[in-house]
Amino acid sequence: MNQDQALAILKSGRNVFLTGSAGTGKTYVLNKYIQYLKARKIPVSVTASTGIAATHLQGTTIHAWSGIGIKDSLSQRNLKALKEKKYLKKHIDKTKVLIIDEISMLHLKQFNLVNEVLQYFRQTDKSFGGLQLVLCGDFFQLPPIGTTGETNRDKFCFMSQSWLGADLSICYLTEQFRQTDSKLNDVLNEIRTGTVTENSIALLQDCTRPIEEKEPTTLYTHNIDVDRINSTHLQGLRGRKKIFRAKVKGNLKLAETIKKSIMAPEVLELKKDSKVMFVKNNYEKGYLNGTIGTVLRYDDDGYPVIRLNNGYEITAVPEDWRIEDEGGKLLVSYVQVPLRLAWAITVHKSQGMTLDSAVMDLNKTFEKGQGYVALSRVKSMDGLELRGFNGTALEVDRLALRADQRFQELSRELELNLDADNLEKEARNFVKQNGGVLNKDEIKENLDRLEKGKKIVKKSTYLITKQLIDKGYSLQDIMIERNLTIGTISTHLIRISEMYPQTNLNRFKPERSVLTKVKKARRQLLKGAGAEERISLKPIFEILKGEISYDQIKLALVFV
Repeated sequence: MNQDQALAILKSGRNVFLTGSAGTGKTYVLNKYIQYLKARKIPVSVTASTGIAATHLQGTTIHAWSGIGIKDSLSQRNLKALKEKKYLKKHIDKTKVLIIDEISMLHLKQFNLVNEVLQYFRQTDKSFGGLQLVLCGDFFQLPPIGTTGETNRDKFCFMSQSWLGADLSICYLTEQFRQTDSKLNDVLNEIRTGTVTENSIALLQDCTRPIEEKEPTTLYTHNIDVDRINSTHLQGLRGRKKIFRAKVKGNLKLAETIKKSIMAPEVLELKKDSKVMFVKNNYEKGYLNGTIGTVLRYDDDGYPVIRLNNGYEITAVPEDWRIEDEGGKLLVSYVQVPLRLAWAITVHKSQGMTLDSAVMDLNKTFEKGQGYVALSRVKSMDGLELRGFNGTALEVDRLALRADQRFQELSRELELNLDADNLEKEARNFVKQNGGVLNKDEIKENLDRLEKGKKIVKKSTYLITKQLIDKGYSLQDIMIERNLTIGTISTHLIRISEMYPQTNLNRFKPERSVLTKVKKARRQLLKGAGAEERISLKPIFEILKGEISYDQIKLALVFV
């Protein structure tokens, strides 16, 4: 399935599991869908199973969002206590779409708890409280952390009843956007299918030759190796250290979570010639999460100027990682230069990155899937120096393998039965049902604001109707465009006549006979009142003995 097909299915409002091999653009599709929802003012909650993944999407962890924390069970007392937390109730009640990224690392028990919390808060037996559920990930990536004795069968959330109840449409992306080398792609596919050939092993063993890059980034499976390498290299450079401290503001509890999650350290120590890695995507400035370079100098403001491996120079100015609620209110902000030392990083923290080149030491691989994550970071074998690997590095979990094969089958079945016209109708209905925006001009305006990093301004509902009137829309067209009743539109016309008296509403005027009867009834009710005042519809309706409908009366009142 390609990205456009997956995006169309997401827009239809169906529950979706978005998957595919590393480099197929899963996060890209998610970001496109998030923009789509925000432009239409459909409240979306963006979460992930880990803090690192959450910051890639400017979201929060599903554990914090749902209130489950590190628990793996909840009593009725626990659920009641959670519901009494106003901030939880507010965002859970408001949300229409829930996104959970890196779903492979969310434990089955916690996945079930999220379902339980949503059903309890929203007082329904519907799966995940009736929200659109969007899961994203690849079960060949790193698995959930479990307790001693647990197998992946006990941990993978696709084994849960909640997964079955969600009735997920499987969108398996197949176009490769990261790997440019067919040999590497073939090796990765063999690892994914559990059929690594002698030829592939020989190709990996041939990657022991040093790559051309000076001091390339090394991926290790353990933190202790990474910290040792980075510290040794930094101390070995001449010159003074320059220190950059992160600025953190907002909710203190969330601030601690984001500190642990952000790849840019709270205290960043650099020297001239330090090997660094950008840890955020910024397409406009020309770097991605994983772009490597060297500190060349500092600009007039003291920020590091980085020379990339391709010779291009970029000044690394502070970036803002933030978590906002569904209404765009800032919850926590973390501002730091988007760099970290890059002589070495862990395989775990490399997840989601694209590297031009890397040295890998996979001799201590201890988890199935770890080797796959590491090898799939680079674009080609020309950029890979492999210092060794053990048997586990080329293995994937057998249960994940069988599940992946089934996911591919289900995705192909879905693709064969796709109907573009039906998907468009479903998408429009989904926006309507969730009170979203359908007006093209307002959507464009919202998209422009989002692209400029501005908040979407909540526009007066009367002003939106007025703009349609100014464009010549008929009453029927306005009703369809805004998904409102004639009664509501009539109320809008009354308010527009007061707020914008120059607006020409004559084309909406009812027949003369209707106007005359409503005017007469209104005068009768006002007789003796001594002053002009608003008259409710019911007395007029009763005087006219039901000859004229409430909607017609309301429309007539615009003109009398």
